[in-house]
Amino acid sequence: MVVTASTDAIDSVLLDIEGTTIPVAFVHQVLFPYARAAMPGLLAQRADDPAVRAAVADIAALAPGVPPLDQLNAWMDRDEKIGPLKALQGLAWEEGYRTGALRATLYPDVVPALRRWRAAGLRLAVYSSGSEAAQRLIYGHTTDGDVAGLFSGFYDLRIGGKRAAGSYRAILAETGWAAGRTLFLSDITAELDAAEEAGLRTCQLVRPEDGTVAGDRHPVATTLDDVARRFALPVAA
Repeated sequence: MVVTASTDAIDSVLLDIEGTTIPVAFVHQVLFPYARAAMPGLLAQRADDPAVRAAVADIAALAPGVPPLDQLNAWMDRDEKIGPLKALQGLAWEEGYRTGALRATLYPDVVPALRRWRAAGLRLAVYSSGSEAAQRLIYGHTTDGDVAGLFSGFYDLRIGGKRAAGSYRAILAETGWAAGRTLFLSDITAELDAAEEAGLRTCQLVRPEDGTVAGDRHPVATTLDDVARRFALPVAA
């Protein structure tokens, strides 16, 4: 396990979503199937929507000659982290949340821990491969209510890939956060490696419900309460 060299107190936390604050099952068994079923209607009925037009143009640039729906299905089959796919999935989910067909269930430790951290003055932000709009929808429509206001920023693939150190440097530059006082939480070791390269503190969330395999390069926690104890963050009384 890597032991961080920094002794500075953490004042900012950057969080992944899937496998970190929300079960993988919700994403793969609820969100993804919903978006796949909605995609044909979305492309047909909202063809004049600027966001849809932009995504379709991006698909054409990335896969010339391939029908957009065929390419989207291929990307979804491989769970690709591709900008136009994430943008269109976000539009589909927006409709689902608006109608009440979708509601996110976070891990039970997440909202209490984030509220404690925010109340104590820590700054919180999200970095996920899902679009910024999709991130706001998840946290804005949870079984705990609208908790999107806990976060000061939402970052997606427009900032860069999650396995590239430059993406984390870009987030630090935009937020003004200090690398040595910023903690990145994710279940994916390659993302943690990139964040560590950029100077961030790191911790891997290993959720038993998801069957996450613990790595040996980063501190490991099973809940946000465990994270809090490891990094001297506010814990439940």
